[in-house]
Amino acid sequence: MTKIPWLNALLSILYISLVAGILYSGTIFKIGANSVMAPIALISLFTFSAAMMGYLFLYQPFGLYFDGEKKIALDLFLKTMLIFGVITLIIFVLLFSGLFK
Repeated sequence: MTKIPWLNALLSILYISLVAGILYSGTIFKIGANSVMAPIALISLFTFSAAMMGYLFLYQPFGLYFDGEKKIALDLFLKTMLIFGVITLIIFVLLFSGLFK
């Protein structure tokens, strides 16, 4: 999406937070136990999320790679993944710290 790795990682976390918030607050709605719509909705969300993460993580690196900027492309991808991994690790540390009950 951008050539700024921390921004790509942050946008990914924001998207994940938005989806998680919607799913969390969606538990207040009652869906019939035998409804086929719930699996359809979840598989559709999974597919959309895979495409969104692919766009946020791979769009710019692929463009740079195919423009001949292979080192810059790899550097951008790896930095984005590293920053995303650090943010994910922080989230897990906070989760298991007991601060959010």
